[in-house]
Amino acid sequence: MNEQEALWAGNFGNEYTKRMDGDAWIRSNIDFFSNALIKAKGINSILELGCNRGLNLAALEYIDQSTVKSGIDINKESLERLISMFDDLKLDRPFVHCSSIEKYETLNTYDLVFTKGVLIHINPNQLDAVYEKMYNLSNKYILLAEYYNPMPADVIYRGMEGKLFKRDFAGEMIDKYKLKLVDYGFVYHRGEYPQDDLNWFLMEKV
Repeated sequence: MNEQEALWAGNFGNEYTKRMDGDAWIRSNIDFFSNALIKAKGINSILELGCNRGLNLAALEYIDQSTVKSGIDINKESLERLISMFDDLKLDRPFVHCSSIEKYETLNTYDLVFTKGVLIHINPNQLDAVYEKMYNLSNKYILLAEYYNPMPADVIYRGMEGKLFKRDFAGEMIDKYKLKLVDYGFVYHRGEYPQDDLNWFLMEKV
């Protein structure tokens, strides 16, 4: 593991998972995905890269129970909490796997592959490999919900350098793979259904 992966696989990642308020985030995420995917058609399978304790996948399950959902995360404890939460909510469990994004291997492909607050924590030297992984795993759509900046920037995160990065993730993928930009938006932290000032971009393979 590199230093970013080790951080999220260990106690720091465990503590992050414990801080997440399930009910409030699920309500906000239902609103988020209802808007971000309004122009997406024919989604029958979904993969989240960096699913943590499943707050995004739970929201997607409330929106549409017919889609097959999967997730991967590098933190084992977060996936255990995901399974427990889905059972408590009496929701069908997604398929989950403990892995880094770069090392994840599967023969499956998915109608929608997405990240939400994950690429910002990836080592910049690994981004091209992660982009390629996302592109190859997707049948049709890729959704990125991350912190946007026109130029790459290293942001101090909980007093640490080299752990959070802003950049134009979507623009880099559009240029690299000639993706079609389907829709995009911003969710303010003071809104009725707040997110963490995220910019989101829905892209389609053509």
